[in-house]
Amino acid sequence: MSQFSLFSSGQELANLVVSSDLLHHSWVTIADLLSHTYLNNNPTNPVPVLFKVYPCHSNGAIIAFVSSPTCTVHKEMVSSEDLKGSQAPFDFISTKLNPHFSVNTAAITLFASLLNELSALKEQLDDFSPLIITGHSLGGSVASLFSLWLLDNISPKDKNKRPTCITFGSPLLGDSGLRQAISERPSWNSSFFHVVSNQDPIPRVLISPTNGFPGSIPHKTCIYEPFGTFLMCSESDCSCFEEPESVLDLMMVMNSNSQNQDTSFLIFDYGQILEHLKHRLICKGTSQLSDFRVNQLQAGINLQLEAIGIGGQHTSNMSFLRNKMEKRVEASFIKKRNVFDPGKKLNKMKEAMAWLEWYKKVTLNEGGYYDSFKFSGSRSRDEVKSRQEIVKHHRTLTKYWKTMVAEVEKMPQTEEATFRTRWLYAGTNYRRMVEPLDIAEYYMKFENRGDYVNLGRSPHYKQLEKWMIEDGPSGSGNNRRKAVSLTEDSCFWAYVEEAIISSKRMREGSSEEKEISRRDLVNFTEYVMSLIRSFSVSSEIFQPQSSFMKWWQEYRQDILSSLNNLPLALYMETEEYQSYA
Repeated sequence: MSQFSLFSSGQELANLVVSSDLLHHSWVTIADLLSHTYLNNNPTNPVPVLFKVYPCHSNGAIIAFVSSPTCTVHKEMVSSEDLKGSQAPFDFISTKLNPHFSVNTAAITLFASLLNELSALKEQLDDFSPLIITGHSLGGSVASLFSLWLLDNISPKDKNKRPTCITFGSPLLGDSGLRQAISERPSWNSSFFHVVSNQDPIPRVLISPTNGFPGSIPHKTCIYEPFGTFLMCSESDCSCFEEPESVLDLMMVMNSNSQNQDTSFLIFDYGQILEHLKHRLICKGTSQLSDFRVNQLQAGINLQLEAIGIGGQHTSNMSFLRNKMEKRVEASFIKKRNVFDPGKKLNKMKEAMAWLEWYKKVTLNEGGYYDSFKFSGSRSRDEVKSRQEIVKHHRTLTKYWKTMVAEVEKMPQTEEATFRTRWLYAGTNYRRMVEPLDIAEYYMKFENRGDYVNLGRSPHYKQLEKWMIEDGPSGSGNNRRKAVSLTEDSCFWAYVEEAIISSKRMREGSSEEKEISRRDLVNFTEYVMSLIRSFSVSSEIFQPQSSFMKWWQEYRQDILSSLNNLPLALYMETEEYQSYA
């Protein structure tokens, strides 16, 4: 990593957020709701959780959640499987990679108690921008659940509609399954901002105490895991942390330093600490970063640890923690740099597609695209060279789209739908252009085995076709009056090859094979006519040297006595196909 100048921007982000009014306005609404009479002055029938909508700016709103002092934080969790049978609407959180998750039982119970009211509120929030969801203690956990519920219906492209969730002193909400499912949706993870003071025991109450460093931070015993960005505060400073394992480490160190604190419910005054932080010296400690002879990443991490009140410790445990945090920042940098971005390589893919389009055009009068590729290996040197060039672009395109499909299959449904909108048209064109080349290679290699559709077709073609079908037809075949340039069914040439095999069996096979082949061929002719009527097949199939025309000439001889009974035979005999294009 020496070639990269890495640094930690946690304090810069903290300064930016604290100097804005966002946290202040959020806490003001919480402080107002905490003084509500129904929350404090009704001992016979206490209200466990309250929420209220506060106007904000010209068209925005802050929705605040607070829990009653009678509510206590327990470690019990409820699994997503158990939630399916309840009223809590959180099935959508599950993803292909993380189908199971668990959340705090108290938090989900409080949310469920407000479900009817929140359902009504949800229908009224489309017009609010910006929308801030905030909460304190267990009320912050409810705020997080409500934010997740809202995020499910928002496309990653609709940034203006996305709520921002800000919690104060909130305990962790769920397990690693919840954290991982949220991290798969970067637009969700960035919507959560948690403010935690080193003097507030509530955020750390669900974290198991550390048994000491090095190597003994019991992550596996820490059932609860963080997600989002954490603003950790001390009396003198603050800093932001995003990497989940580092957040967990830091909160456990803070927990071990505060073992004598009362962990019963208390209302920590975040308003006072926010005011103090806003007026502190922003440039405090920058001298450590001004010396470029030091490791900028190490210096930044040291500043962050000092800001939250644990940087002054110079034990082997703290050295171990600093080294772990440094390695995690480096690993995170590499991960972000190498993240799969379909847009980065799309122009290169367009170039590869242009090569195939050129090849399709120049081979039109040589039997067509499919047959020219299939048989060019046995022809002239120039044709062999052209085929090798096309194979190279074929491989490039297939590698790209296999990766694309694999990445999209990992996405949650909402982001998968976004892929369809942005990339499926290009994926469909790719499938229709490239799959015939796969079919040609398959029948050159496995001529006797056959059955490409069931035995040789790549899963990524099947998935692209499935998505296209689910998204509806790409065009209206009933209204089309001109043949498509790319046959819509990318498996068309596989069916032609199977028809060639069936024709051979109808002539040379057993009585049973002949009957099966006869039925298969009748079905194939009906399939071809359906494509012709809707102009859904390319005119290249009618080139004199194409495999389709060769098949037809042989098949025609086998059915001379029944030509008048087949629509395809009538179409071919009257030479209507010559004007098809």
